[in-house]
Parts: sequence; structure tokens; C-alpha cells
Amino acid sequence: MIKTILQTTLVCMTLLFFSKAHAQDVQIELGPDEIGLNETFTIKVTLSNDKIKSYDQFPEIPSFQKQGISQSSSMNLINGQMSSSNSIIQYYKPTRKGNFSLPSFEVTINGQAYSSQGKTITVGDAQSSASRAQDPFADFFGRSAVEEPEYVEVDDDAFFSLAVDKEEVYVGEGFNLTLAFYMSETNQAPFQFYEPGRQLDEILKKVKPKEVWEENYNITNIEPEQVTINGKRWVRYKVFEATFFPFSEGEIEVPPISWEMIKYKVAKNPTFFGANRQEDFKTFYSSAKKIKVKPLPPHPLKNDVSVGEYQIRENIKNIEVETGQGFDYSFGISGVGNINAIQAPRKISTTNLNTYDPNVRQQINRGYGRVSGIKEFNYYITINEAGDVNLADHFEWIYFDPARAVYDTLRPQAAIKVVGESKVNQALSNQRLGGLYDRIDVEDNRFLNEQYKYYFTTAINMLLLAAVILLAILIIRKK
Repeated sequence: MIKTILQTTLVCMTLLFFSKAHAQDVQIELGPDEIGLNETFTIKVTLSNDKIKSYDQFPEIPSFQKQGISQSSSMNLINGQMSSSNSIIQYYKPTRKGNFSLPSFEVTINGQAYSSQGKTITVGDAQSSASRAQDPFADFFGRSAVEEPEYVEVDDDAFFSLAVDKEEVYVGEGFNLTLAFYMSETNQAPFQFYEPGRQLDEILKKVKPKEVWEENYNITNIEPEQVTINGKRWVRYKVFEATFFPFSEGEIEVPPISWEMIKYKVAKNPTFFGANRQEDFKTFYSSAKKIKVKPLPPHPLKNDVSVGEYQIRENIKNIEVETGQGFDYSFGISGVGNINAIQAPRKISTTNLNTYDPNVRQQINRGYGRVSGIKEFNYYITINEAGDVNLADHFEWIYFDPARAVYDTLRPQAAIKVVGESKVNQALSNQRLGGLYDRIDVEDNRFLNEQYKYYFTTAINMLLLAAVILLAILIIRKK
């Protein structure tokens, strides 16, 4: 007995030394080669001097059932040096006797994969309590080290939600849709996300409406955030968020959504070496939602206008230029709405003002439950006649404001003072082609050639016909 304890102590000291010498290492420990039918096999992963922040599923073993996962941590102080280790243990219960192969496998810890060669496990007859009591640790703690604890389910204070910020919108007006898991700050039940990517792929097939423009917030990491609902504090984990802009009137129906979480049962009487929690699952359900999409009020341009809350942004206000001198003007539209769908402003008049199609630049922001941004139309303008020019007489942009339920128009505030001699005649001269010989290289003469060929052929044919008739007359007279 003393010899066994000394050997065990020596092994523990060796493991502590090994852990210190290989800080940050991950060790994978497999259970014994032989176990009884009533015993458990384990795969234990230990990470030194760091926390286990994430891990993937442990491998399956033929004829074994997964019995749950436990986690533990420890701190050691050796020669004034502090070290720590964190472990996660997967438990397996054999279903029958025989020899079974655990193939080589990989397990990902904190985003990095670690491999094990696997082994062969022999499952024999069930072991009696007497044989299991030979374990020195069982004698030391006064109970069997492999005794299975009793697990109980802890009441949770959590829910899964599908939320929309509006239940009624106009055609073209955006509504925000969010999928999130909530836990109260006083919740005691241990939860973990279960394959959120796979679940989300299936959910979005049911959630995404048809005939809408989608602005996805692209949530890549599920992060906790503190929120208050009806005076109660919750931790919210968003798994999806997007703003949808419907193209047509009608009703959008979003069905109830199910979301599965890993919910652990906890040991009723925790032990030092035993599994203190057992993996289980719980499915949460959200409520259905309906969004009514209303048509826009009558207007000649109701099928062409943007819908949102917008303002105009210009790069100039009052400038002075010379006739014929070009300048840059930016008609910017900023606000909340479908920025991508914004069209260029309408040109009211081009009299005495020369411009071309604008260069377009846009910036879209997605956050705080809405889509906002700016779209700029950059024009290069020249004016050939002196005088005061208000750009409001030349550009306008009509939109529908859903907050006020009215159509509105954005017009420039910029005023241009043009000085200098008139360039109108010069502009016309630059556009006029030269004389007859200057036009030869640019004029298309294909049609004229076709006409000339037609008339020439007709004339020749008539002359030939006249010659034949005249010859016939002369022959008749001679007779």
C-alpha cells in the first residue's frame, strides 16, 4: 500500500514537472486499455497556463455512448513559480463487452487542432465494488473514485427571440430583424452554443422574406452584450441581424423558429475526480411575426423614388468662376434608408449649364438596428454665360419620408457667380464642323453612293431602250 502511494506521488511529481517544462502545451490523455462494462472510458484534454475558450466535438467510439463533459482547473506554486492547467473530460459508457478501436482523431482547442493516435479498448465483465475499492484514491477519500454522480437539471432563466423593430412599413422602407439568445444576469443554468452555424443556415431558409433587398450585418462572433428589458438586466447573444427593404406591398410572415442549446445537468453531489456536469440539450422557440407592407401614397414618381429620411450634403455653397471654367460639384444624399437604391438627382434644366453623367460614390453603415450612409454624385460643370446661377434651378431629388408620410424634395443651396465674356459663340464654334472639305472625312456617304448608283443605272437602261427603239424604226423604213 505504501509502495503504491509512493509510486502515485512520484507520478504526480513527474507530471507537475512536465507541465512546468512545457507551458502552453496541450496534452491528450486516453483512459485505460481495459475497463469493466459498468465503468467509464475518458478522453481528457489539458491546457497549461491558459484557459480553454473553445473546443469542438470529441470523437465517437463504436459501442460507446457519450455520457457528458466536465471541466476542471488547478493552480500550482513550485519554487515560487505559479502555473495553471485547465482540463476538459469527455466520458464514454460502453454498451457491450468486446474489443473496440478508437481511431486516431483530432480535437480543436482554442482554434488549433491537436491529434491523438487512438487505441484499442477492451470491455470486460462488470467490476464489483470490492475490486474498484482497491484504488488508493478511493481509500483516501473514503469513496470510489469512479462512482458516477447523480445529475440534476437546474432551472434556467433564458429565452430565444426573433424580434422586428416595426410591424408596419411602406414599400421601400426598411425593417430590422434580429435573432438572439437571452440569459438573465441571475441565471444559474450552464449553457453552451451548439453548432450555431449549421442551425443558422437552416433557420435563414425560413426567415428571409421574398422580394426584398437585404442588408446583412454579418455577425461573425457571438458576443455578449448587456441589455435591460422591463427593468430587468439580461445578457444578449445576437446570432443574426439584417435590415430588409420590401419591393412590393402585402404581408410578410415569419414563422416560429427553434434554437437548440447545450444545457448541462450538474452533479447533485460534486466530487473531486468525477464528472460534475453532464451534457444535455434544450430547444427554445421564438414567436411568429407579421409585417404589413403598405403602398406609397399616389404620386407620379411613386415607383421611382427612394424611401427614407434623407438630407442633402454639398461640397460648395458660394463660389465665383469665369465663363467656360470648369468646377466640381457634389450632390450628396445622406440619411437612413436603402442607400444602395438611391438614384441620381433629376436635371431640371441644362440651359447655359454644361455637364456630363456624374461619378458615383457611396458608403453604407450597418449598426444600432438601422442602415445609414451617404451616396454622392460628383459632377464636372461649365457655364458659358456670365451671371448668377442657382443650382436649385438645375437639380432636384424627390423622395418619400416614411416618418412624416410625405413626399419631399432636396434641392441644392449652392449659388455660382459667373464672370467674364460670353463663351456661348465659342462653344458653338467648337461644336460646328468646318467647310465642305473639312466634312469629307466625317460625313457618311454610303446612302448617297447608293442613290447615285440607282439613278445612273436607270439612265443607262433608258438610253439603251431608246437606241433599240430607234434602230427598229430605221429598219422598218428601209423596207
